[in-house]
Amino acid sequence: MTLGTIFKSLCYIHVVKTYVIDPLGTFGPSMLPTIDSTASIFLTEKISTRFGKVDREDIIVFCDPQKPGRYLTKRVIGLEGDRITYSSNPETNDLVDDNFTHISYPENNDKPQTVVVPKGSIWVEGDNKSNSRDSRKFGPVPYGLIDSKIFWRIYPFQYFGPFWNK
Repeated sequence: MTLGTIFKSLCYIHVVKTYVIDPLGTFGPSMLPTIDSTASIFLTEKISTRFGKVDREDIIVFCDPQKPGRYLTKRVIGLEGDRITYSSNPETNDLVDDNFTHISYPENNDKPQTVVVPKGSIWVEGDNKSNSRDSRKFGPVPYGLIDSKIFWRIYPFQYFGPFWNK
């Protein structure tokens, strides 16, 4: 193998990892029960998120708005224009007047609050509402902070396979 072939191979790997598909390791309790709190490995795709193709219920990876350089994995709950109400009431989802309204648990907050997700942003929450730092804490996430969307679980091996609509 020549030096040129090695260099080309490394360039291809860099382009694919940066712009197409990237492996991701996750851990922590915020996405329980969907994602185990032990280490898991997924494949993420970056093409759809670059074109703003993010839907409710997608599990995405994005740059932490409060700690740049750190990435979080959360579920998309609301899109731009959606009304999000978070209160201490049990979680419910309702469709109201063609606008999606999501009611969620707050983090140490007894008063219900309602926000409208601004243009160019999404609302994200962890599935484990009582142990997740998400939009209820830092607000809507701009599309520019979205890195990728999870689509395939690699590890643990007993769950190997497609990972959409989870």
